[in-house]
Amino acid sequence: MISVEMPDSAEAAHASLQAGAVPLGGGTHLLTRMNDEAGPDLRVVSLRKAGLRGIDVDGDTVTLGAATTLADLEDDPRLGYLAGCVRSIASPPVRTLATVAGNLFVPQPYGDLAAALLALDAELDVLGTAGLRRERLERVVADGLPEGELVTRIRFTAPAPGTFRFHKASRRRLNSGSIVTVAARLTVEDGLVGDVRLVLGGLSRRLLRAAGAERVLRGAPLTAEVVAEAAGADVIEPFDDAYASAWYRARVYPVHLRRALLGA
Repeated sequence: MISVEMPDSAEAAHASLQAGAVPLGGGTHLLTRMNDEAGPDLRVVSLRKAGLRGIDVDGDTVTLGAATTLADLEDDPRLGYLAGCVRSIASPPVRTLATVAGNLFVPQPYGDLAAALLALDAELDVLGTAGLRRERLERVVADGLPEGELVTRIRFTAPAPGTFRFHKASRRRLNSGSIVTVAARLTVEDGLVGDVRLVLGGLSRRLLRAAGAERVLRGAPLTAEVVAEAAGADVIEPFDDAYASAWYRARVYPVHLRRALLGA
């Protein structure tokens, strides 16, 4: 039997998670899994009424409630730099359900918003047994969270105009997982790349911080030749799935890195 709880606070939701319940944001990933994986006594905690939805922009600091939907992001003109990313995910009806925090924990080749937030060096507010703490998204992507902990908010610094790039290659425009996703924040000063953070999706079972490519790009001119060198600087582990073969992903990655960084 499946039971659904709908607590009215993050603390109550966390208590249910500590007791073994499973969190439910928009359900766009969890509900598709439940047909195959639901046990006889599954307890689900809906976060819909837990006070975790909303967008706050204070100067260049952006705070997103964990249960904020992708449609909320898409509709907020203050977050226009994320519009291309958000619109590449699923379809409009799905985006009215799918949540920001939920997208952080879906497996590859999904999680395109997570790639963008990782490129923006986002941090998470996490409610655990010792109370609320701050975690870097990069650490959580690599190691996960202990069972029963709850992400309540996501924080990041808005990118300066023209410094954020996002590109996704997929089989079709709507409802398609990624073949290759590239999210980057970079600055160019006097013709040379300055600060750079580069994140890849679809090329490993987890989002990949492309540290090798960052080293190649940093301090170099942003040219097709330099980008081609950067594309070979990291060990990628592409995989086969219904969207593309591992061979194809590896083959087209340099093309999509160039399109993401140079627009051509």
